Amino acid sequence: MSSFSDQRSLPDLIKELMNEVTTLFRKEVQLAKAEAGEKVSKAMVGVEMLAAGGIFAIAALGVLLSAAVAGVAALLMSMGMGEAAASGIAALIVGGIVAIIAYTLIMRGVSALKADNLMLDRTTHSLERDASVLKEKTNG
Repeated sequence: MSSFSDQRSLPDLIKELMNEVTTLFRKEVQLAKAEAGEKVSKAMVGVEMLAAGGIFAIAALGVLLSAAVAGVAALLMSMGMGEAAASGIAALIVGGIVAIIAYTLIMRGVSALKADNLMLDRTTHSLERDASVLKEKTNG
């Protein structure tokens, strides 16, 4: 940057301003690309969590359905509560645990994909700051 004592002509000042604006714009584009890359990476983690949660949900459904079958079978075996009843209760416990894991993973995935997490906050702030500086330079 130069001082006003340089006595440069208006075309030289305009040329310097244009060069600075061009450089600034390039840097902002680089920042936006970097920040977008970070946001995409975070979104991919959310997608992976959703997929893992979906897999656990399918597993939970299979186990819970198996437990329901075993439970009904045990109920039909009447008051004896033998081996079939015990296996039905065990399947319900395992299915419940798998369902809790699936729910947790799905909620974390949904949270990671919310719009607020995908905004380019640093780029937006930087562009606002740059616009303010440019406004000061052109008005002052």
